[in-house]
Order: sequence, then structure tokens, then C-alpha cells
Amino acid sequence: MPPTDTQTDAATATFEAHRPRLLRIAYRMLGSRSEAEDMVQDTWLRWIAADRGAVAAPYPFLARIVTRLCLDQMKSARARRETYVGAWLPEPLVETGEDGVDEDDLTLTLMMALERLSPLERAAFLLHDVFGIPLGEVADTLDREAAAVRQLAVRARRNVQSARPRFPVAREEGERIAHAFFAASASGDIATLRTLLAEDVVLCSDGGGKVLAFPNPIVGSERLLRLFAGVRRKWGPKRAALVAPVWIDGLPGYISRERGDLLQTTALAIENGRITALYITRNPDKLRHVLRQVLPPVAGAAGTGPHAEPQPRGSGERRPGGAVP
Repeated sequence: MPPTDTQTDAATATFEAHRPRLLRIAYRMLGSRSEAEDMVQDTWLRWIAADRGAVAAPYPFLARIVTRLCLDQMKSARARRETYVGAWLPEPLVETGEDGVDEDDLTLTLMMALERLSPLERAAFLLHDVFGIPLGEVADTLDREAAAVRQLAVRARRNVQSARPRFPVAREEGERIAHAFFAASASGDIATLRTLLAEDVVLCSDGGGKVLAFPNPIVGSERLLRLFAGVRRKWGPKRAALVAPVWIDGLPGYISRERGDLLQTTALAIENGRITALYITRNPDKLRHVLRQVLPPVAGAAGTGPHAEPQPRGSGERRPGGAVP
């Protein structure tokens, strides 16, 4: 017998109540907002088709489905990253608090550390340590013995421990440093940049082979200072325009337009008042949801102008060995 409208409405209401947490799990598993939304949608379809009368607790049931879907997705995602052009960064998650995705203590730095884990280690750590799901339920989800899952979580915890900030930056200080960094980098103020960057600062940029980005991380303040000085000489003081100051996956940062039309997000890891890492995302495929979140649509701006979605660059942009940060 097909479900009644009342039953479907009740199933929908139950699912929507858990959607934010499911989206959090999927995003933290995959590092991609768009893929996470697809996994949650697939979970919804399975929920509607399930014998919901036999489900004692909806959330563990739904979390199990979305986790298993993500584990399957990670196999293809890892294969794609093996051929990814340049550095890979998680899709920047601009924090709004509206959908609950950003309501945990994982920063972008920790997301990068999670990439070193196996899929099962990542799932065990996220489900148990981050989302507080009991070990027995995690074991059922991963189809492993509880003792084996405990070992997965222990190994994962050990591997990501060094990525946890010892002293998380206060919100006001983070915003002050992000503002000062944007102003100094955009104007080429090397003296101010020298006071903001830690000696062993690392810059990672993700263009996905579609726009200019550095293929490898750049390490060291002196190298970055020379880079910014060169950018200032080449492009002048007005190469960047601030779109919005934001927090990205727990890190202070901003959205900018570089050289007029290239959308970019920059997130800053900060320790002891100095920037220890810069995470720059330029891949237009990873910035579509940022446009939807931050920039309201403008009537008539279908393909051009500041509110248009970013478009892939032509082959002329794909020059090896350089990018404008």
C-alpha cells in the first residue's frame, strides 16, 4: 500500500529535522558542499523508500545511510584527486549558521588533516569524536566490530592531533588580522605583511587547473614577501577588491575579486597573533555555493558582472609555475 499524504508529510518533517546534521556529516566526510548535498538527497530517497515503521530511531538510521553513501563516494573522489591539477583544498564553507553545517569545531586546517586518513578512519573519527555517536552505533554503520572501530578512532585522533590549534584565535582578533592582511596584500605593504606572517607560514592555492594557482605550497615568510612585492609591481595597488569579510570553516578570512573578475576565498590560520597558513580557493567549481550564499542575484546579470557565477578560464590562463595570490 502506498504511503498516505499524512505519512509522507511526517516522513518529510522527520528528515528535515535531521538534515543539518546529515549535511554536516557528509561535508566533513567529503570536503565538498555540492557532493554532500547530493549524498543527503540520496539519503532522502532511501528514507522515503524504507520501511519507516521498523525504524526505532530515525537519526542513527539516517546517519548510517549517509555515511555509507559517503564511503562509496570517497572511492571515486580519491581517484579524481589523483589526477587533480595542483593543490586540492576542501570547498570553502562560508559560515552562516543557517543550515547547521558550521556548528562544530572542525577548522579548514583540521579538514586538511583528515585527508591523510583512510575513509574508515575518517568516518570513525567524525562520527564518534566530532558528532558524538556512540561507538556501538558507529560499529554498526561501518560494519565492523566495536574494538576495531575504537582502534580506527584512536589512529585517526593521533594523526590529526597536531592540526588542532593550541590557542584558537578570538573572533575579534581573527577579523582584525584578516582585515589587516587583505589591506596590506592588496596594496603591497611589505612592512605590514612582515609583521603579520609567521616565519614558517604556508600558502596553499587551489585553482583546479581552471584558473591560475600555485601547483605546490609556498613555504616561508621571505618567499611570500617577495611574491607579494612582485605582484604589487606587476598589477599595481588595485588588483583586488574586497567582496565580504567572512569566516571559512572556522578560520577568519574574506571573499575578494582579483584583477576585476576572478572570485577568490582566502582563509587564514592564526597562531600567537601571526598567520601560519593561507588557504586560497579559486577553482570556480568550488565557489558556486559561495556566490549563492554571499552575493544576491541581480536581475539581468545572467553571465557577466560582479554577481555572475564564475566561469572556467580559457587555456591562456593555464600557464605553469605562477599565479596571483
